[in-house]
Amino acid sequence: MRHLSGWTARSAVLLAGACFALPALAAHSVVPYRWRSVRVGGGGFAPAIVFSPLQRGLAYLRTDMGGVYRWSERQRRWRALEDQLGVSSDFGIESIALDPRNANVLYVAAGMYPNQPAAILRSRDRGAHWRIFPTPFRMGGNMPGRGLGERLAVDPNDPAILYFGSRYDGLQRSVDRGAHWRQVTSFPWRGRGWRASPPGQAGISFVVPDPASGSPGHPSQRLFVGLTVAGRAHLLSSTDGGVTWRAVPGQPAADLLPVQGALGARGRLYITYSNGVGPNGITAGAVYRYDTHNGRWRNITPPAASGPSQGGFMGLAVDAARPGLLLVATVDRWRGGDILWRSLDGGRLWQNVRAHSRRDVAATPFLRWGGAHARFGWWIAGIAIDPFDPSHAAYTTGATVYATDTLSNLGRGREVLWKPWVRGVEQTAVLTLVSPPHGPHLLSGFGDLSGFAHEHLGRSPSEQFVHPVFANTDDIDEAGLAPAVVVRGGTRAPRSAPGAPTLAYSLDYGRAWHPLRAPGSTGQIVVSPRGRTFIAITATPQFTRDHGASWHKVRGLPRGTHPIADRAAAGRFYAIDLRTGGLFVSTDGGAVFHQRETRGLPQRLTPDQPRSPEQQWPLMATPGRPGDLWFVSRAGLFHSRDAGRTFRAVNGGVHVVALGFGKAPPGHHYPTLYALARYHHVLAIWRSEDIGRHWRRLNGKRHRYGQRFRCIAGDPRIFGRVYVGTDGRGIIYGDPRRR
Repeated sequence: MRHLSGWTARSAVLLAGACFALPALAAHSVVPYRWRSVRVGGGGFAPAIVFSPLQRGLAYLRTDMGGVYRWSERQRRWRALEDQLGVSSDFGIESIALDPRNANVLYVAAGMYPNQPAAILRSRDRGAHWRIFPTPFRMGGNMPGRGLGERLAVDPNDPAILYFGSRYDGLQRSVDRGAHWRQVTSFPWRGRGWRASPPGQAGISFVVPDPASGSPGHPSQRLFVGLTVAGRAHLLSSTDGGVTWRAVPGQPAADLLPVQGALGARGRLYITYSNGVGPNGITAGAVYRYDTHNGRWRNITPPAASGPSQGGFMGLAVDAARPGLLLVATVDRWRGGDILWRSLDGGRLWQNVRAHSRRDVAATPFLRWGGAHARFGWWIAGIAIDPFDPSHAAYTTGATVYATDTLSNLGRGREVLWKPWVRGVEQTAVLTLVSPPHGPHLLSGFGDLSGFAHEHLGRSPSEQFVHPVFANTDDIDEAGLAPAVVVRGGTRAPRSAPGAPTLAYSLDYGRAWHPLRAPGSTGQIVVSPRGRTFIAITATPQFTRDHGASWHKVRGLPRGTHPIADRAAAGRFYAIDLRTGGLFVSTDGGAVFHQRETRGLPQRLTPDQPRSPEQQWPLMATPGRPGDLWFVSRAGLFHSRDAGRTFRAVNGGVHVVALGFGKAPPGHHYPTLYALARYHHVLAIWRSEDIGRHWRRLNGKRHRYGQRFRCIAGDPRIFGRVYVGTDGRGIIYGDPRRR
């Protein structure tokens, strides 16, 4: 078992890195900070919603890389339940299960990828505190098949017994509330472990105990388990508590896989089928009902709607208290659009919910993606019906969670109104941040959502980066002496036209954008201090001084180098060849570079080469300080005050991996430094007020966020404010607490 106090070998394995012996440094004192989320609202894939059958208004949301959330009916918002955890892998949620007798008890199966540790998280106070039990089997909360049904199940007749359907190691069973696990060796598929399993292995898709097959204090004897392994019978059952197993007779053809299963009233087991585990790549599917009393199967697949019918089925919800009420959703129906179907009679007749629905996304306008209307959604893996109110239902998509209180309007001639149900949910990967000295307080580059100009941190921004929309915005750069000029680069949006631009510029602090096309662009770009020159990072960088009407090759730079602009010296650019350690300088606005002798940098810089455009470039220029440069290296932090002629090592006692600049402390002129840095293998948020000589930690035990930090920026207008982009928990920002 792992407790939450202190750091373990498990976290050290995940975040091993260099560290330094401390000089006189207050490394153990945490500056009192207040941490909040910059509001976007949802933004990522949440595979499932689970309503409590015992407590009205209690629900949980599992995400694929942002942890688990609990709905607070009193506060009318979702509360993140894992921010105090320090292990990255715990934020990839494979499954959720609730104790059928105690509304306070919650179980979470957590493990991001199979090469990372996995654990069962158990809480007796609805996720306020956790006991964590590492498991001998691995999980894949952010792997293919993450939208499958609930693999984790609590026996409804004996809550001490739990089952877990593993991806790689067969069926697992615990008899002590998740503390210890053993494989059910009689189960026909035992797996081969994650190392020997095929890529994308999803294994068991759901575990469903039948409460009618036992009684309180006597374990359930009938179990149903879905299996997605090719070439095998895919629905297996046991009638003796898991001692023996058989393939359920009469099940659908082997080319369809059971992806979700739910037991409704009258002993009816409903199953959605697809020819893949998703969330992508599904082209066919069906919906079946199995009557556990007489062993009969019925194909209850909804009728084909107008338009192309490719895609399968995934999302499934039944109302256990109302016989025959169920919802199912199509998946990967890209050309026709996915559909939510409702039946009131166990699947004999179906109603197309989408055809009678309207979406109000005023609270999260980015869901329009620059258009007039929001889409109904895609990757609809999670559907839930409130057990206390059949008019209240919700479904998840690849970008948000929609909920309605008007589902009963269906069939009565009135529309079903859906609104995003995401207040408090920030389930996004943030790739880059810039805080300008004027205009919006923050510009952000997101994975999958393009990016935003944040005028109000507590409101979902209306100014999304559109025209063009990117899938990922990897890079944002502002002109140091003319900050209204901003450039950005990234990747093409899904299904955009070939040759769609991956660069853009703005003349109003990132509020409105204009596309740029540079031949051979990699989606990275920088801007000169006065905003007159843009340099696109191509194999041989190219520059334009007419907003992309013409491009010219930069001269004097080795292939593969990445120039940066001085923040305060007009016309000056710098570049370091990480293969040779050579420093190059341009004083004519980036047209021609000349090599300059430099001293003080490490001899080997190739380890500092970013592995992707999403990573911060190691050479940085200080705002408002001409010729002031920083180099963030695996070998340490280096600073130059003379335009790169000499660098000196700055050993502040922590190993900096990302650096940002903010407003100078009162009575000082040099910007405050903010860093994502490791100390004793722990990645945390730090601040220095003396040019890196001393650092103080800003986030404490309650705000570890799995150490899933990606980028950092200080606010040039507010001393002490820092913005941090995370991988799965959106943007957080901190302000010093007043004593």
